[in-house]
Amino acid sequence: MKTINEIQDEIVADFSLFEDDMESKLFYLMDLGKKLEPMDSAHQTPEFLIKGCMSKVWVYPIFVDGILHFEVDSNTEITKGLVALLVKIWNNRTPSEILNTDLYFIAQIGMGNMIGSQRSNGFAGMIQQMKLYATAFQSHN
Repeated sequence: MKTINEIQDEIVADFSLFEDDMESKLFYLMDLGKKLEPMDSAHQTPEFLIKGCMSKVWVYPIFVDGILHFEVDSNTEITKGLVALLVKIWNNRTPSEILNTDLYFIAQIGMGNMIGSQRSNGFAGMIQQMKLYATAFQSHN
């Protein structure tokens, strides 16, 4: 399994292929969302909805044998791509790995230029919620 930083480096390299072409970066982001495993519709409840997001984004944590797995979905393609990036980095990791991650890829791919302030707030909400799940399950290790 690749390290979290190796995955972030891959994300940075993938986005750098598009240079300053924001439209292509957004299409790539949406494509990432389309590749997500489908989420069980039973988990698409208000309890797992990310607060502060204009779109609907669900993050459902599954904790087994010290490892956190996330089922995610969204009702918009760009937002689904954003949460797909976090799943790519944090899926099947320990809570401490998640909590100790420096998400440097965000600045390096120019995420702030790619998405507006509303989506940036929602993306921050996704990060915060996934870290809260990691914190909650950390004591179960």
